Amino acid sequence: MKESYLTSRSFLREVEELVSWSAGLGRASFTPGATALLVVDMQGYFLDPASHAYLPSAADIIPGLVSLSRAFWKSGLPVIFTRHLNTEEDAGALGSWWNDLIRAEDPLSEITPALDTSIGTVLEKSQYDAFHGTDLEDTLRERGVERVVVTGVATHLCCETTARSAFVRGFEVTFPVDGTATYDEQHHLATLLNLTHGFATTTRVRDLVDAVETTP
Repeated sequence: MKESYLTSRSFLREVEELVSWSAGLGRASFTPGATALLVVDMQGYFLDPASHAYLPSAADIIPGLVSLSRAFWKSGLPVIFTRHLNTEEDAGALGSWWNDLIRAEDPLSEITPALDTSIGTVLEKSQYDAFHGTDLEDTLRERGVERVVVTGVATHLCCETTARSAFVRGFEVTFPVDGTATYDEQHHLATLLNLTHGFATTTRVRDLVDAVETTP
């Protein structure tokens, strides 16, 4: 069941505990150098209430992503916006699993105008994993990137898969607890629990913005 949950008391309590847990694991604290921001699939397909794939909480993360993307851009750090598109030829299992495709000619496939994609690069992808079948890894290596911050939608699908894929490629991964959205609180928290344990440092969007803006 889909729900709006990002401001619920239960969610806020759980994510605060996860951030504290992540900080207590003794991993290196976030520093902006050699970091890229990935903004995953913030398209009308997931943001428009008229879409069958609408995520009620997706709009809630837009202000934070606007602040974070602008902070990265002003600091000269890479910002990459992914746009999920499919044809029958490249959809693979996604086509049969969801019985639907996000086609390039569909207006809902466009990234929300609330995000200024001119300050970064738009990367088209066809699978949950933003690295699969794209030049994302080469682009990051060419820019000297060592860490990625993963944001966008959906938390437990494209965002989690991309975070895991980044990790196995040797990138450090930061996953802000309030920088992604999905169907409901249960799916969101399940992803955060798994990633915090094995793949990513979890933190808050505002802390990342502060870190980027205050680093010379």
